[in-house]
Amino acid sequence: MPRAKRATGDGLSKFQRYRRTQLDKGMKLLRVWVPDPRRPEFAKEAERQAKLLRGRLEEKEALAFIEAAFPWPEP
Repeated sequence: MPRAKRATGDGLSKFQRYRRTQLDKGMKLLRVWVPDPRRPEFAKEAERQAKLLRGRLEEKEALAFIEAAFPWPEP
């Protein structure tokens, strides 16, 4: 059963009011296209990039940052 619409007097939908509230708070809507990890090409490209970084200073710095930022459980 559909919900009854509430009369607000401003003529805006619930989403429009939400967006306006967020904008008033200084927030900005951001839409981003990202690679789909479910596609077969994703795994191949991830492996290719991992091989390029393996053992390099950039990889070590990134892993050190992740370890410092996230409390990993001990095995």
